[in-house]
Amino acid sequence: MEIEKQHVYVSTVEVENLSDALFSGDEENGGSEERKNEINGNWIPATSITEAKINAKAKRRLRKNSSRDSGRGDSVSENGETQKAGLVVPTSPKGKVLDRRSRSGKGRGLPKKGGAGGKGVWGTPGQVYDVEEVDIKDPNYDDDQENCVYETVVLPLDERAFEKTLTPIIQEYFEHGDTNEVSEMLKDLNLGEMKYSVPVLAVSLALEGKASHREMTSKLISDLCGTVVSKTDVEKSFDRLLKDLPELVLDSPRAPQLVGQFIARAVGDGILSNTYIDGYKGTVDCIQARAALDRATVLLSVTKGGKRIDNVWGSGGGQQSVKHLVKEIDMLLKEYLLSGDLLEAERCLQELEVPHFHHELVYEAIVMVLESTGEKTFKMILDLLKSLSKSSVITMDQMKRGYERVYCEIPDINLDVPHSYSVLERFVEECFQAGIISKPLRDLCPSRYLFYYREVLELSLEAGSYNLGMTGWYRDQGRWRNKKSRVDTCLREISCCWNPQQCA
Repeated sequence: MEIEKQHVYVSTVEVENLSDALFSGDEENGGSEERKNEINGNWIPATSITEAKINAKAKRRLRKNSSRDSGRGDSVSENGETQKAGLVVPTSPKGKVLDRRSRSGKGRGLPKKGGAGGKGVWGTPGQVYDVEEVDIKDPNYDDDQENCVYETVVLPLDERAFEKTLTPIIQEYFEHGDTNEVSEMLKDLNLGEMKYSVPVLAVSLALEGKASHREMTSKLISDLCGTVVSKTDVEKSFDRLLKDLPELVLDSPRAPQLVGQFIARAVGDGILSNTYIDGYKGTVDCIQARAALDRATVLLSVTKGGKRIDNVWGSGGGQQSVKHLVKEIDMLLKEYLLSGDLLEAERCLQELEVPHFHHELVYEAIVMVLESTGEKTFKMILDLLKSLSKSSVITMDQMKRGYERVYCEIPDINLDVPHSYSVLERFVEECFQAGIISKPLRDLCPSRYLFYYREVLELSLEAGSYNLGMTGWYRDQGRWRNKKSRVDTCLREISCCWNPQQCA
């Protein structure tokens, strides 16, 4: 019986050992430890053995990942997971990429400085650096580098870039007329050897412009001389203009005469020497250049008689006096009546550059019709106003102002020209039929009947009687009440009556 019981006991232990080996998952370590514990007589529960194995496996994994993780206060939780102060174990490839710690295994394991320190870096944002002292012992040290001054280098303009850059500047100058602004803009450019081309480009653009543009160009060249260009550059520029005259004539037929006026104005301003024209005597083969020099010579010879060369282009636009403009318009109309050239009259009117004063031409033209005795002037003035109105050289507003001026002054004109009312009525009707004026403007034309009844009313009021068949007048203590308002009312009623029998 004892043998049987002992046999049963041994078999039971062996079965337990087999079961532990199957569920432990580690035959080498687990089995030996369990047998050792069993031999020593200390029985260890299965749960504690499993936890110890898990902890040992986690430690081996941490040591394998990085040797610097040891001694950093890492701990292992009860579940076998490592716990670190504010750090996540880089168990995934993404975590390793985002890790800012060194992968070389060196250093204290602290994060990088974020690019704020080290050699050859800028430092932290907002950091102020002191003046770096030059090291004399530096092999690259140069004695001249301490006195070196750095400036912005602007490349010189070539011919294509020169024209593309300066053309807008000069065209803008024609609008504002400020030579100082142009001078400052040219100083910022590196003109190099193209300085002499500035007057050439300015004159070329002015040839296609108006008289006021040529006057502004002459003033610009005079102001730039000495600051941007020299007198030598000015002489070189006019040499280039005389050489290019055959090409300039294709775009501006009057180029030889205009260039000659530019030369005369430059000599008068003192930016060209008096001997400049004499240097070309007998050496010019170009017909256009010879015509330009002859024009300059004539203008300079006139100045010796006391005439100023400053007015070679005339005083354009609003700079002209009213008296001078009236004289010019009167000469324009007289020349037109002699020649009959509508295009020339239109061109002369535009050259005056006074669109705000075109009503004076309308007024003077109508007065000439009233003072004339034949049908020729009547028809030619009608054709002139029709042409100027159709081409919009004279606007409707200026046309209206000219007619209204005549309407207001017709009583005074009638004193000198007795038949002016009838001529004006006929001319206004013809202008309306031709589409020059509107119907309301035609209806405002005063009539000779209105003029007659105005005089009758004034005489009747002065005499104290009213004999035109209109009632509503009364005298109070020798005075006519509402005299002014009643007269205005009567005049408005009479102006609507073209037949005097209707008002009797």
